[in-house]
Amino acid sequence: MSIARALASPRRSGAGTEASRKSKFRPEIQGLRSLAVLMVVSYHVWFGRVSGGVDVFLLISAFLMTLQFVGKYEQGRPMALFKHWLHLFRRLLPAAVTVIVAILAASFIFLPSTRWLDVIAQGWASLFYMENRLLQTQAVDYYATDHSLASPFQHFWSLSIQGQVFILWPLIFAAAALLAKRYRLHYRILLCYIFVGVFLVSLTYSIIFTLTNQAQAYFDTGARLWEFALGTLVALILPGLRIPRTGRIALGWLGIVAMLSCGILLNVQAAFPGVAALWPTLAAACVIAAGQTGSRFGVDRILSAGPLVRLGDNSYALYLWHWPILVIALAATGRDHAGPLSGTVIIVASMGLAYLTTRFIEKPWREWTWPEVNRRRALIAVAAAVATASVPLAGWQFQISSATAAAASQAWANNPGARVLDPGYVDAADKSAPLLPSLTTVAEDWPKFQGGCTTNDAELINLCSNGKDDAEKSIVVIGSSHAHVWATPLLNLADKHGWKVETITKGYCPVTDTAAPELSEGCLDFNKDTARKVLEMKPDLVVTTSTRTDPNPNKTEFMDPAWVPEIKEINGAGIPVVALRDTPRMPEAVPDCLERNKDNYSACAAKAADSYQPASPDAEIAAQVPDTKFLDLSRFFCQGDTCPAVIGNVMVYKDDNHVTRTYMDSITPYFEKEFLAATGWNTE
Repeated sequence: MSIARALASPRRSGAGTEASRKSKFRPEIQGLRSLAVLMVVSYHVWFGRVSGGVDVFLLISAFLMTLQFVGKYEQGRPMALFKHWLHLFRRLLPAAVTVIVAILAASFIFLPSTRWLDVIAQGWASLFYMENRLLQTQAVDYYATDHSLASPFQHFWSLSIQGQVFILWPLIFAAAALLAKRYRLHYRILLCYIFVGVFLVSLTYSIIFTLTNQAQAYFDTGARLWEFALGTLVALILPGLRIPRTGRIALGWLGIVAMLSCGILLNVQAAFPGVAALWPTLAAACVIAAGQTGSRFGVDRILSAGPLVRLGDNSYALYLWHWPILVIALAATGRDHAGPLSGTVIIVASMGLAYLTTRFIEKPWREWTWPEVNRRRALIAVAAAVATASVPLAGWQFQISSATAAAASQAWANNPGARVLDPGYVDAADKSAPLLPSLTTVAEDWPKFQGGCTTNDAELINLCSNGKDDAEKSIVVIGSSHAHVWATPLLNLADKHGWKVETITKGYCPVTDTAAPELSEGCLDFNKDTARKVLEMKPDLVVTTSTRTDPNPNKTEFMDPAWVPEIKEINGAGIPVVALRDTPRMPEAVPDCLERNKDNYSACAAKAADSYQPASPDAEIAAQVPDTKFLDLSRFFCQGDTCPAVIGNVMVYKDDNHVTRTYMDSITPYFEKEFLAATGWNTE
């Protein structure tokens, strides 16, 4: 019998159909869920690796959803998409919201305030099933070994992809139903054609994306659709297959062995979610195809055992709990991984909370009949669940914003920054005034461009503009992120004098035409492209950094001879350049240090000799580029032998090397005087 004919008239022989005649419940699938979540939890907690268990979850969810919608069509029932979505998210949200609220509370207690805004942003993204998108924009490394620094919401990436597919798949099922009725097509066969297409296109995209940018591909919905499509195809084709019992027994064991060995044998860090993810998904498909064999030798006998089935009932909640407990426990104890004993405690605690969540939150909410009466009630129930998480998220965010605004309103008096270095400065600050930027908001303290920025976090590129396209004078900032932070005083002057300011910068990519280990990937190509753009734009001035302070603790400030050719090319086109001496590097991230030393800011200072030469080394090459002016504002960062972390109650660095926008604002009056003298621009 051909597959098409079998699909057109599926028989319920083989492939686990004995059980399906009696009940729609598939205990072996519940047991398969248990194994998948145990793989995920144990690999995360004990091994710091990816197991492939999440991929199994994705396939199972599509398999079960397909059975549901195909069943509706074949029984002549309406698709009722809106009702389906309300029912689905009414079941999913209570447990998720419980964990989200718990993560917020634990983060407030155990995580440093430097991480709070990111926790809030990821909480919103997780609540609305967009966490995978946020992680993509942040260029998160899912395989980073130090889980204590990971987001406690990071595991919501897979739930977000599922949520997105839970919206998309029913639309496909409904559209296919309309086509099948309109053109008298067989529904199952039509769906097979559709999802074979989805499978092939998505798998091809996934393989290519994984090879070119795995960190981004890992969280990409399009790169995962083929896993759902495979689950759907298994559900569509399975009723038409006739597999002998012996074959199904062998198939089941093959699937289990392959699934459990995936994370051990595969180097998933270099391969997922591309072609390698076929391993766990095809393994799970084999187990599902084996179904209920009725044999004591079948793997279904183990998967259908009571403990595994009961664990399967709690698998969703267990997945929700294990990751935040791991991350927050590690952060609270200052460890970067869990040991055998602590890992066991984390897993046991996760299982206990998963049981309580399922028993007292998820199950009662699911069995609550009031919302099932009509769509309005169901919508109210969903909204109530969303509001339960939204209120603490919005409240915490509002509290941070209010505290920041209150401090900013008194900043001129209480947070003078570089003004305290002025010999004529009279200190009238409130000694109890908070730091600016605060530890909570410092991560966002980058230059602000009214015209916005086009960013590529994966490649560390920022293309920004203040939007003054009709300005009489134009400035382009080029080079690394150290050049980018100097945009703040330039933007302040541009607002005052009506100039246009644009930046073309890339992290770890100073102006140079020679490769070096410390440069970011693609730096030289980026610099060539930047030089071409600058020559086409013909700005009135180019601003960049000249010297380079080195992140290597054994090296100090130097002047790269390979800086000269690119600057010469720009000068040769009649474009003057202002080059700024580089800013210092600190021994560690300043916000983290200040978090530990709130009453002793001097503990976070650096030695000037670790960053700077006694005299700026740019003097070595100055004669080679006569149309370039060199500015040295190092005195605003280091005084004598010390480079403070805090100057004038302003945090100078947002990490271990980037100057905050707030401190750069305070430098502006002094920068203006030297900048105008260097350019000769008359602003009268």
